[in-house]
Amino acid sequence: MTRRLLHTPEGVRDVFGNEFDSKCAIQNGVDKVLKKYGYRGIQTPILEYFEVFNKEKSTASSKNLYKFFDRDGNTLVLRPDITPSIARACATVMENEALPLRLRYMGSTFYNHSSYRGELKETTVVGAELLGDDSVEADAEMIAMAVECLDHIGMSEFQISIGMNEFFQSVVEETSLDEDSVEELRTLIINKNTFGVKRLVEEKNVTPLFKTVFLRIPTLFGGSEVLKTAYHLSVNQRGIDAIERLMKLNELLKLYHVEDKVTFDLSMLGSYEYYTGVTFRAYTLGSGDAVVKGGRYDNLIGKFGRETQAVGFVCDIDELLGALAHQKKAPQRVEKISAVLYNVDDTYSAIQLANQLRSQGQNVALFAYHDEDEFFRLEDKAVAEKVDYLLVLREEGKVDFTEIATNGSRTYSLSSFFAKGDK
Repeated sequence: MTRRLLHTPEGVRDVFGNEFDSKCAIQNGVDKVLKKYGYRGIQTPILEYFEVFNKEKSTASSKNLYKFFDRDGNTLVLRPDITPSIARACATVMENEALPLRLRYMGSTFYNHSSYRGELKETTVVGAELLGDDSVEADAEMIAMAVECLDHIGMSEFQISIGMNEFFQSVVEETSLDEDSVEELRTLIINKNTFGVKRLVEEKNVTPLFKTVFLRIPTLFGGSEVLKTAYHLSVNQRGIDAIERLMKLNELLKLYHVEDKVTFDLSMLGSYEYYTGVTFRAYTLGSGDAVVKGGRYDNLIGKFGRETQAVGFVCDIDELLGALAHQKKAPQRVEKISAVLYNVDDTYSAIQLANQLRSQGQNVALFAYHDEDEFFRLEDKAVAEKVDYLLVLREEGKVDFTEIATNGSRTYSLSSFFAKGDK
């Protein structure tokens, strides 16, 4: 019992110090871009009814949900995904809000998966949803916004892969494959397992034309040239429409000047049940998973009672933090911090000085010492914590001021600090 109290549960962790500052900078950086595009904030509860995340609505299977009961016997869950929560809110508390709605959010999600790979069970996310717009222009806005978010936080080496569920579905509807076979085929294509695809379509006696298309889908990734190939492989109007939409999307992304960050991958079918059309993921060095996941989910909100289309994406802040650290690009603390060291006998003057500096918007930490040994210990502590300025009160009414980065020191009278707040 004592050991459990001294450690966090498996899959969650404490974040503090410089890592906390970097994580906040990433969150705020992404949120700033979303604001710039006109997205309004929304906060949904961490606790939801189990029904909000059933198989058709959720990214997680029931066994991977944290479930418990309230006092009335209702089954509650810690949300594994925020998008279904926003879909629920759109259909309920926002049912009278005119569409389209541009919403942004940040918070934690919880996924009770196996931890053999050391994956986090609590993840911090920041995301955006555009509700009530089924246009390709909305798809382009989302992808362009995702690119700008990554650029804004200092990530230069990344690629966004764009897929289209509709193309795969257009071929499936021409066959007599049962649901289990379709899901197995989907998994094989996502994993680019052409041997597995060939085995399955031969076992199921898929006709040669559709067999050829299924075998080609895992190879359809790269630049916009793959769209031309896919167009000629289309077996019906649904498939043609899907590829033509991607072609239009590609042209729109050129207007946003992000085409160099984009590739197409028609084998990326989306692992989430609710995705219906375009899907996209961003990958970068130093991350074992996508740092951004998004796509169109035109049927999800209707499951809560309001028929409307939507597209959105989410940034995995923990994955971004790890990737930027790996690339040695983790954002550093921007706000300057001053440390004031003072003898306990000078408490009055020290608090006056700190109040004066804080009133001018400066961040000040006070350190009181009783003797010389404690002074040097606190001085070392302040430097180790990477404060920017060190102020030492002297008995003769002087302030020794040191800028840590340059090790430049000056001495001022205490009265000049009170009068001017000089730094």
